[in-house]
Amino acid sequence: MEHGCNGSGGGHCGCASSTPSSTSSAPMGDLPAIPEVPAFQPVGEAGAEVARINNTPLHAPGQRPPERELRQRACTELLRQAAQREGLLGADDAAGDDGVISERASQAIEQLLEQSLHLPEPGEDACRRHFDANPARFAQGERVRLRHVLFAVTPGVDVRALTQRAEALLIELRCADDAGLRFAEAARQWSNCPSGQHGGELGWLGRSDCAPEFARDVFASQEIGVLPRLVHSRFGLHVVEVCAREAGVLPDWQQARPAVAQALHQQTWVSALHQYLQLLAGQSEVVGVRIAAADSPLVQ
Repeated sequence: MEHGCNGSGGGHCGCASSTPSSTSSAPMGDLPAIPEVPAFQPVGEAGAEVARINNTPLHAPGQRPPERELRQRACTELLRQAAQREGLLGADDAAGDDGVISERASQAIEQLLEQSLHLPEPGEDACRRHFDANPARFAQGERVRLRHVLFAVTPGVDVRALTQRAEALLIELRCADDAGLRFAEAARQWSNCPSGQHGGELGWLGRSDCAPEFARDVFASQEIGVLPRLVHSRFGLHVVEVCAREAGVLPDWQQARPAVAQALHQQTWVSALHQYLQLLAGQSEVVGVRIAAADSPLVQ
C-alpha cells in the first residue's frame, strides 16, 4: 500500500508507493487493490444501523466508517464470501467488524480473482491506438516538485466538515501573496502527513512515486502553483501546490509498447472486477451500503 512522503518521513499520505509486505492481517480493500465502483445504486436498506453483507456486519454498531471506506469493505466482504463458496477459504474464516480480514482471506481473494477474471491480452492495433491518443502518459522522466496539506479521512471523521475545512484552506492559499509562507504554516498546522513538519514539502515525484488516483490529478495538466481543486486520494483530501514541473521524454512506439500493453491490461482488469462485484452484489443480501448490482453474469 502507498505510504511515505519521498524523504519527508513515514505516514499515509497517498504520495509515494512501495511494495506491500506480508502481514498477518490486512484492511478490507487493501489486498488486492479494489477500485471504487463508479456508479452506485441503492441496494437493501440504506438506513440500517449496521451495514452488512449476507448478515456479516461491516462495522461495529455506532461506528459507521466514511461511505467510501464502507463500500470498500463491502466489496472485499463480497469477495471473501465468494472465495469461501468456491472452496478457496475455510468456513471457519471470519471477518471482523473493524475492516480487517485475515492473510488467508487476502490470498484466497487473489486466487478467486485469478480464476474468475479471464482477461484477453491487448492486441497490437489497440495498443497503438491507445499510444497515439495518449502519448504524454508514457513520457519517461516526467517529474513534479510538490508540497501538500493532507486532511486525512479516518473512521468516524465528519467528512462534510473536513471537506469544508479543506476547501476553505484551498481558497485561502490560492489567494495568498506571500511567496508561499502561508502554505508552509498551514501544512505545519493542519497536515496529517509527516511532511507537514517540513512545510508540506514532498520533493520531486514521478508518476510511479504516487498513488494512482493522486498521480492522475497532479499529472493531468501543466498547472503550476496551488491547484484550483482538492486532490482526492484513498487517504484523504489534499491541498496541493506544484512548485515546478519537468517534462518527460516521449519514447518511440517500440520503447513504449510494454507500458502501453500493461496500461490497457490494467484498464481491462478494473472493468472486469467492477462487473464481477456487480454480479456478486446481485446474488447477495446487501444492507446499509450502496453498491452497484447485476442479476446476470457480466464477466466472460
